[in-house]
Amino acid sequence: MKKLYTVLAVALLASMILAACGSPATPAPTEVPATTAPETAAPATVAPTETPKFKVGEVTDLGGVDDKSFNASGWAGMQKAMADLGVDGKYLESKQQSDYAKNIQQFVDEKTNLIVTVGFLLGVDTATAAKANPETKFAIVDYSYPDCFGTSVEGKDCGSATEIPNVLGLTFQTDQAAFLAGYAAAASTKTGKVGTFGGINIPPVTIFMKGFQAGVEYYNTQKKASVQVLGWDSAKADGLFTGNFDSTDDGRKFAESLMQEGADIIMPVAGPVGLGSAAVCKETGKCKIVGVDTDWTVSAAEYKDVILTSVMKNINVAVYNAIKAAQDGSFKGGVYLSTLANGGVGLATVNGASAELTAELDQVKADIISGKITIAP
Repeated sequence: MKKLYTVLAVALLASMILAACGSPATPAPTEVPATTAPETAAPATVAPTETPKFKVGEVTDLGGVDDKSFNASGWAGMQKAMADLGVDGKYLESKQQSDYAKNIQQFVDEKTNLIVTVGFLLGVDTATAAKANPETKFAIVDYSYPDCFGTSVEGKDCGSATEIPNVLGLTFQTDQAAFLAGYAAAASTKTGKVGTFGGINIPPVTIFMKGFQAGVEYYNTQKKASVQVLGWDSAKADGLFTGNFDSTDDGRKFAESLMQEGADIIMPVAGPVGLGSAAVCKETGKCKIVGVDTDWTVSAAEYKDVILTSVMKNINVAVYNAIKAAQDGSFKGGVYLSTLANGGVGLATVNGASAELTAELDQVKADIISGKITIAP
């Protein structure tokens, strides 16, 4: 029995040894969860920084932007700058004089780069705003600084006793072009009388009237004629004025009055007021009009048949050039003077002019440019 246990023990030991020396068991495969490669986040798209547009604003006088005169011409210059230079332009119309400062301030608050104010009556408010905001550029049509002389009170009666570095005055030697208009009117009248009237007795208005009278007088001297000018007297620096720039009814009344005195050619220097005069001439067929600021055969085409000619201030060109200078960094304060020589002022085609008259006008223009003909201030 003892031997039997011994044999069994040996057999068991041998089987264990054989098992240990055999091939190891292959473990069942373990399923490993599939892994997804981590997504690489797309780089954030950074929108290109858009350069803010250069902002320009026009503040009109009481005539409004559609006055077919200097407000409209200034806006035309701004529209060209919007198309050619990509500037952002807008206008604010002034309905009463208290709107001037308010409209200018609105543009200042909107961070407008260049503010263009239109007209003599905005002189004080423009200067006040420019001094308070030296980083903002300004251009003013028909005005310049200094404008304070004698006992004038700065900020009340006038704008500034000195030039303002951030303001460019856009001025026009319109007496030169009006001289040509006076010569043409004197050569064209059938009654021997021509007339003129203004909106308000201020220098940008009376400079037309002075030039017109001087041109008539030069014609009289050259031709030994005696054409009369009604509505203005340079010696007295006074004449006919409606007191406004917007009443076409006044334009009708003043034209009718001048016609009753014998004038058959009339130059109204009063913005839209003059359209009332043109209407009277068209209705009656008894007078011709000399337009101002723009070529009225274009800006007031409905009256082209009664427009003799127009004294043109190329305000659109001056405003465009001011905007361009402000945008490209060449802007400087001071005064820009438009003349016959630089094309800043001119006379539109004289309707019905003979070849002889056209040649004479060309010669008169050349003599003004050369200084042979001088116009008294």
